[in-house]
Amino acid sequence: MLPYVSIISYLCNMIFYFSGTGNTRWAAQQVAAATQEKLLFIPEELQTSCEYTLQDDERIGFCFPVHGWQPPHIVRTFISRLLITNAAGHYAYAICSCGDSTGLAMTMFRDELAARGIALGSCQSLIMPESYVCLPFMYTDTPEREAEKKETARHDLEEYIKVVNERRTGYSQLTLGMMPWTLSHVIGAYFNRFMITDKKFTVDTDLCTHCGRCARECPVGDIVFDKMPQWKNDSSCTCCLSCYHHCPVHAINYGRITRKRGQYYFDKP
Repeated sequence: MLPYVSIISYLCNMIFYFSGTGNTRWAAQQVAAATQEKLLFIPEELQTSCEYTLQDDERIGFCFPVHGWQPPHIVRTFISRLLITNAAGHYAYAICSCGDSTGLAMTMFRDELAARGIALGSCQSLIMPESYVCLPFMYTDTPEREAEKKETARHDLEEYIKVVNERRTGYSQLTLGMMPWTLSHVIGAYFNRFMITDKKFTVDTDLCTHCGRCARECPVGDIVFDKMPQWKNDSSCTCCLSCYHHCPVHAINYGRITRKRGQYYFDKP
């Protein structure tokens, strides 16, 4: 982990992002390439003071996946610490990725951002290939459905980049799903309070090749690798399942439910 740095950073049209299996990273990279904005990875930014000063006319971008119809707790922690000394009047936008629907995740994000003095000007959701497979009714997408989602997301993102470049306000294209309040504030609240844990990860020692990829791919540094992966159990895990999906021999599982489930991480658009 990076050492804590108590300094104020000067933004130059930057995008704060978090990604586990790569869906959101791809989206953030596409926006950054089109807008010439710099990417900042939220887990790394949390090791700094999270204090920033904007130059004149600079934008603020946020990209993150939806976890249980809410923003991931690591994103919410970052927003709670975020201090931009001159945020008023600067254009802010956000993109969230999800497997099917967002619920009211973006509303929650907007309200928490507003509490830090930042007004969200526009937002967009992208339906991306499914990666959460730890519930009985959740599976990875078929190759055909995966390709379809990526193509639709590519088109939607191209259109949204125009919104960002034109700094349109009041723009909101979100797939809320049925009963979005219930999804986010009942099911999502339970999910994020009780089901985000690394204590259910197991390793099949007969299959593990000791490659260490799980530790390298963990976006929050939750895995210590000493011949075998060991999770820290320190509440840093976001349950993004990056370790599970990147294991080349399917040696990592989340309890028993993932033993016959597929694997996915973003590879090609």
